[in-house]
Amino acid sequence: MKRIVFLPGDGIGPEVANAAREVLNAAAKIRGLEVAINEFSFGGAAIDAHGDPLPDETLNACRNADGIFLGAVGGPKWDGGGPRPEAGLLRLRQELQVFANLRPL
Repeated sequence: MKRIVFLPGDGIGPEVANAAREVLNAAAKIRGLEVAINEFSFGGAAIDAHGDPLPDETLNACRNADGIFLGAVGGPKWDGGGPRPEAGLLRLRQELQVFANLRPL
């Protein structure tokens, strides 16, 4: 079984990510793959819920996952000072020692 951490993000992120999750589940079923998708808060949604764009629980789950599905983050709601959703993305890249996103065309 493959463990996927699902970070839908904020703004339009959850809407797009949830549609992609349906595709991932359908593809896994067709190929006979077992996937466990566990959702964690990230970005602006995590700021709203935890005051931190990358809570420790989310980071630890990412460290132990086989893959991470990351939705969009950021928006004007979080422009007034304080933590920014994008800070979670930058910290996640630093903690996992990755430097680039792969994006569909």
